[in-house]
Amino acid sequence: MIISENIVLKNFPKELINLKKIALNLWWSWNPRARELFKSIDPFLWDEMDENPIALINSLNENDLNNLLNNKKFMKEYKLVSALFEDYLNTSKIYTDENTLPVAYFCAEFGLHHSLPIYSGGLGFLAGDILKEASDMNIPFVGVGFMYSNGYVKQVIGSDGWQKAENQTINRDIAPIERVLDENGNHLIIQVPFIDPAVYVSVWKVNVGKVELYLLDTDIEQNSPWDRGISSKLYTPDMQQRLRQEIVLGIGGYAVLEKLGIKYSILHLNEGHPAFALFERIRYFIKSGMSKEDAIKKVKETSVFTTHTPLAAATDIYSFEMVGNYFNDYIKELNMDKNEFFSFGINPDDPHGFNMTILAMNLADNINAVSKKHKTTTENIWKSFLEKTGKKIDFVTNGVHVPTWINNELYYKYDEMIGNWIEIQDFEESFDVIDDIENEFLWNMHQKYKEEMIDYINEKVRKKWEEGVDPLVLVAEGALLSSDVLTVTFARRMTSYKRPDLIFRDLERLYSIIHNPKRPIQLIFAGKAHPADNPGKQIIQRIFKICEDPRSKGRIAFIEDYNEEIAKHLIRGSDIWLNTPKIPLEASGTSGMKASINATLHLSTLDGWWPEGYNGKNGFVIGGETSDDEKDAQSIYENLEKIAKLYYERDDVNYPVEFINMQKEALKTITPKFSARRMMKDYLNKFYLPISTKLRRENGQNQKTKK
Repeated sequence: MIISENIVLKNFPKELINLKKIALNLWWSWNPRARELFKSIDPFLWDEMDENPIALINSLNENDLNNLLNNKKFMKEYKLVSALFEDYLNTSKIYTDENTLPVAYFCAEFGLHHSLPIYSGGLGFLAGDILKEASDMNIPFVGVGFMYSNGYVKQVIGSDGWQKAENQTINRDIAPIERVLDENGNHLIIQVPFIDPAVYVSVWKVNVGKVELYLLDTDIEQNSPWDRGISSKLYTPDMQQRLRQEIVLGIGGYAVLEKLGIKYSILHLNEGHPAFALFERIRYFIKSGMSKEDAIKKVKETSVFTTHTPLAAATDIYSFEMVGNYFNDYIKELNMDKNEFFSFGINPDDPHGFNMTILAMNLADNINAVSKKHKTTTENIWKSFLEKTGKKIDFVTNGVHVPTWINNELYYKYDEMIGNWIEIQDFEESFDVIDDIENEFLWNMHQKYKEEMIDYINEKVRKKWEEGVDPLVLVAEGALLSSDVLTVTFARRMTSYKRPDLIFRDLERLYSIIHNPKRPIQLIFAGKAHPADNPGKQIIQRIFKICEDPRSKGRIAFIEDYNEEIAKHLIRGSDIWLNTPKIPLEASGTSGMKASINATLHLSTLDGWWPEGYNGKNGFVIGGETSDDEKDAQSIYENLEKIAKLYYERDDVNYPVEFINMQKEALKTITPKFSARRMMKDYLNKFYLPISTKLRRENGQNQKTKK
């Protein structure tokens, strides 16, 4: 029997054993009482250790633990949170008339918590939110991904404004992970099937509520130095190594689930990176006695592929020679020749390489884009392929895991006004009561999180000051920001199509707007460029130089090393969330959703999810149906002037009533419609349940035939 082992917290009082269990299950990260319980142990340490309960508990000595045992108030709350945790794990409620068959969810990255830096951005956080919501909805789910020993890049901005990358090594002693052990009590290590020379992976487990996420790690002594590096970095620019990553993720990930005896009926691929799992599934069915044709048919019918790609050029494409070198022996196991094998990855419009997105679409009949607009974009990108195969693209617009991203004040306010609102979070009528929220409450709440955001930024600056950093850099990183000023934030991946510097197109006009003495505005930027994206780094450098420029008067700042922790401060404390992608290159995006469910208003081009979300009263629109840099920049300036007027126009008790009404409209309309609960119900109704019904019917017919 395969079991798992905690790698930390081994010597622990039995009276507090649930504290250890909760710390090793990321359920605590989206349960406010659990978070408050850990914080109450030592608020200062909780902040110092970046709200990581494992790091916090590991810092406690025997005397500290005894003090907790003797603290009646703490123990009372500890027992209550323990009961909530046990009840959560044991609940069997489902949210549909029937339950889906088990789903295996493969993705190259998962954004769950900053103590586990195995993500780069939106794709990872979507995957993490899907696991969390699957757990909340009691969907039988298992995740498969990579343990990146060097995490993703840690962003360091030099005094010249150039992004430098530092390895962000995962500290296994304080990460929420467990070793998976084999039958002999050793760390489970498996060989990736049919790859020559042999590559081995060790297996780790992350508890995400009721869902288990298994992570593959090649950084072990059984592998050569080059092979050890397969899982060291996320999205390596080395195409040979990236191909090997995708082979290990798809084929090795499938083998891990088989070794663990984890049965599932539906394979869901988030993007094309794990698409080789489809071939491995075909091989498994052939090995079980199916013909090749029946195996391919079954894989197509029971696989779901989610594409986030806004451009054909953004897909991973490898030379046939490169792919063939790794699959010579493997192809024989599929009863195919090379031509047939390669045919599954050939794009009719560009047949000069093996395309991972085409592979996924060829071997999955259930394909979805991630917004209604992205569906149209995807159909245009792959028009020839779709016409040739007769396949259809559906859409499931992204959503966010509301309990993870919503602030505590609103969480408890909804408890008070709605009741058990988590259970009905996707019912739009449930949120009509938001109209009754007192202006005083909403404004004071928003100001509280704004002050916390500024304090957080100031603390980062203070630490840099202690290190002797150039004062000009400290100003550029937010030393002069104020909680009394209208705050507009752009926090996304820094790349050209997102146009992070569009707002600077007419600097003189921008300065005239943000330096208005009666209606000042401050701008916050955050985000990383991919290590190989030099144009993205140049955009960061330009923004940083503007932040340092005395003409900006400290009103423009760039926050270094954007991550999940910083994101939570920005989405809760900003007044306006700026989003400027060039249409139609934004597949969906989710940061604006996270901001809106916290009463931060969205200012965006009509791309991604915003055409479905904007109703004229819950945010603002930049430009029109097509992108034009000059016109869009002018639209931003016009919007800023209009927003500043709304923000600074106060009633007798100093509340901006029209601005607050827009905040209420955003909360009311965006929270339910763009929740992960709605998203997962869409996946259930469009894909998981129809596949499950068909499989159950076929199995029933097979059983009758056998009788």
